[in-house]
Amino acid sequence: MANQFPSADGVLKTGKTYAKDLAERTIWTAAAAVGGLLVAAGPADMLHGSFWQSVGAAGLITAGTFVKGLFARVLGDPNSASTARGV
Repeated sequence: MANQFPSADGVLKTGKTYAKDLAERTIWTAAAAVGGLLVAAGPADMLHGSFWQSVGAAGLITAGTFVKGLFARVLGDPNSASTARGV
């Protein structure tokens, strides 16, 4: 029976790729969240938004993440939603 486990190099490359992708997505989502809150509630009322302002912020965050994914397809690998090289 052949070895069923991946090579150590494959595991390390996969882990490195995952870490880069996770870091990038976390940073982009944080940026989209701050931008969404600033647009929906305004800088002065950012922490005192109403229910509908919060729903609007969630929609803006979702739209920002979606647009970033579309942009990444042009900038990076067409088979990935990441702008990081090699992901």
